[in-house]
Amino acid sequence: MKFKRIHLVVTDSVGIGAAPDADKFFNHDVVTHEAIDDTKSDTIGHISEIRGLKVPHLEKLGWGNIPRETPLKTVKKVDQPKAYVTKMEEVSVGKDTMTGHWEIMGLNLHEPFQTFPEGFPEDLLTKIEEFSGRKVIRGANKPYSGTAVIDDFAPEQLETGGLIIYTSADPVLQIAAHEEVIPLEELYKICEYVRSITLEPPYMIGRIIARPFIGVEGKFERTAGRHDYALSPFGETVLEKLYNAGIDTYSVGKISDIFNEVGVKYDMGHNLNDMDGVDRLLKAMAKEEFVEGFSFTNLVDFDAKYGHRRDIEGYGQAIEDFDARLPEIRDLLKEDDLLMITSDHGNDPAYPGTDHTREYIPLVIYSKSLKEPKVLPTGHFSDIAATIADNFGIEGTGNGESFLDSLV
Repeated sequence: MKFKRIHLVVTDSVGIGAAPDADKFFNHDVVTHEAIDDTKSDTIGHISEIRGLKVPHLEKLGWGNIPRETPLKTVKKVDQPKAYVTKMEEVSVGKDTMTGHWEIMGLNLHEPFQTFPEGFPEDLLTKIEEFSGRKVIRGANKPYSGTAVIDDFAPEQLETGGLIIYTSADPVLQIAAHEEVIPLEELYKICEYVRSITLEPPYMIGRIIARPFIGVEGKFERTAGRHDYALSPFGETVLEKLYNAGIDTYSVGKISDIFNEVGVKYDMGHNLNDMDGVDRLLKAMAKEEFVEGFSFTNLVDFDAKYGHRRDIEGYGQAIEDFDARLPEIRDLLKEDDLLMITSDHGNDPAYPGTDHTREYIPLVIYSKSLKEPKVLPTGHFSDIAATIADNFGIEGTGNGESFLDSLV
C-alpha cells in the first residue's frame, strides 16, 4: 500500500475544455431553442477569460500546467508544480453526474440513461397523481431551471396543492414542493414511489430528486432537505470493492445518493453548501479512527448554483472560495495520504443553454511525500478507479489504467 488514505474531491462540473467527441453532445439555446453542440465549451477557460480567476493554491499545484490548446488567461503555469496534473476523457455515453461519478469509480456506461427533453409522458404523470392524490402542474413538465420553476409555479402550488414535476438535460425527475404545502415526509414518500416505477424501461430515470423549498412569492428558497433516489450502479464499482474488502469508505455530500449508498461505510451527510462540504471533509480527515481508507467528496454548488444558472461571476467566486480552503485540507493530509481533485463533467456558464457540457475534466494529484510532480499523459475517468484499486491491493473493474507507479 503506497498511500494509507486517499481523498478524492469532485468539484462538480468544473470542466477544462471540450472533449474530442463534444460534437455528439448538445445544448439547447434557451432563447432560440437552437441545438448547439459542445465543441466550443470550456468551463474553466471561459471563466478565466471573462471574469478572471485568482487561485494561488491551485496555481501552485499546477492547474495552469494542464495541457490545453490555449493557456488559461488568468491562471499561470508554474516551473515546479507541487502536484501531478493532467486531464481526463470520458468514455461513457453521457455528460451527467451519475455517468461521470460511476465512470470515475470504474464503470463505463455504453447505453445512456433516459432523458425527457419534451417532458414526462402523460401515463407516468397519471400514475403519480393516482398514488399521491395530488394533481401535477402540467406547465412545469419540461426541462427547467430549479430556481426558475419554483418562481414560476410555486404560487400555483400554494393555491392548489399540486406537484411541481420537472426535468433537465440530465436523466432526472425532480419534484419541488413547498414544505408548508407538502410536508417532507409526504414528498419523500411520493419520490420513493416514483423511484419504484422508473427503475426499468421505458422510463429508467437515473435519479428522482426531492426538492423542498420555503418562503413567499418573490422570496422562495430551496432547503437542505433535498434527497436523491438513485439507481444502484449496474456493476460492482471500486467504491463497492473497497467496502467489500473491509476498507473504510467515507462519503461527503451527495456521493451516497449517487451510488445509492452502495459501497459507503460512513456517510458524513449532505452539504448545506460547498464550504460546509469542505468542513465535512475536514471532519472526516481528522477522525482518529480514519487510519486507512478512502474518502469521496462531491461539491455540487459549482454545478447546481452557478453552472446551470449561467452565473459566471458566482462560478468564479465559488472556485476561488474552494481554492482558499486548500491549505486547510493540506494541513490535515498525513505524509502517506494522497489527495486527488477532479470533476465529473463540464457546465460552462458562458455557453448557450443551461445543460451540462461534454468536456475533459482536470485532475490534480498531491501528496506531501511526492518528490517529482509533473504533467501526466491525458487519461480516462476510470484511470482514477484503477489507481485507487491498485493502491489498496484490490481487484479493479477491468476499466482504466493505474497511474500509481508514476507517482514518485
